[in-house]
Amino acid sequence: MVVLSVLLYEAKCWPIKKNQVQTLMVAEMRMIRRICGYTRLDRIKNVVIRERVGVTPLEEKMRETRLRWFGHAKRRSVNTPVRRDEAINILHCRRGRGRPKTSWNAVIRSNMKLMGPTEDMTQDRNLWRSSIKIEDHR
Repeated sequence: MVVLSVLLYEAKCWPIKKNQVQTLMVAEMRMIRRICGYTRLDRIKNVVIRERVGVTPLEEKMRETRLRWFGHAKRRSVNTPVRRDEAINILHCRRGRGRPKTSWNAVIRSNMKLMGPTEDMTQDRNLWRSSIKIEDHR
């Protein structure tokens, strides 16, 4: 549990890329192996170690954390600073070459598509929390 809280500190605001998730997952597995006393030379699969320890994959927990924050922000009034940022439109900004950076809203939309809840569910806190909750494997 300590490993997850360290790695997920402020994860609710990250529009994170696939390679960054991969790096975090590697760091998590290193910590879990170290805690359990295993090394890579023991040749024990990550899935087996996760089942023994009862830890949910980091990517799923990040998804849950982001959606929990999204629900919290949506339940706030429109005048709060967290909600005022939604209305900001940057029209006079010149973009650089290449693919645009992934926005936080795009990440939230893809997470909601994966997990199934809709934006309307955010107003009912208990329903929202139960629809995004990911249980540990214990």
